[in-house]
Amino acid sequence: MDRFDVIDTCTRMAWHADRREWGLLPGVFADKVTLDYTSLDGGEPVTLAPGQIAEGWRDALGVYTATHHLLTNHLVTLDGDTAVCTAAFQASHRKPDTSVWTLHGTYRFDLARTGAGWRITAVVMTALWSDGER
Repeated sequence: MDRFDVIDTCTRMAWHADRREWGLLPGVFADKVTLDYTSLDGGEPVTLAPGQIAEGWRDALGVYTATHHLLTNHLVTLDGDTAVCTAAFQASHRKPDTSVWTLHGTYRFDLARTGAGWRITAVVMTALWSDGER
């Protein structure tokens, strides 16, 4: 059952972001989360609170008319109260001019079991290739 709950938590991250459910998005995260998007943006990984993540993603994804993040090929490793879920992704971003930027790659989610269920403690996004203009 844990494996399914881990996958569900990771899927909810993408679901809430795409549906712009900014009030629900923080519920998938632990109190502090390390985000590593350096393969796309350079820089260094950051550690943020769930509310900061929701705010940042609202601002970043809000420039697009719509987004659609597909997660697939989940590989889950459980170790007591921690888990790692690796998944392939395709993220489509529709712009106001109707052009689309699509990014392909992998996510690595680190999760911890809490009293409220599995929560994401870290996300590493590895961009592999893209179509269209960002």
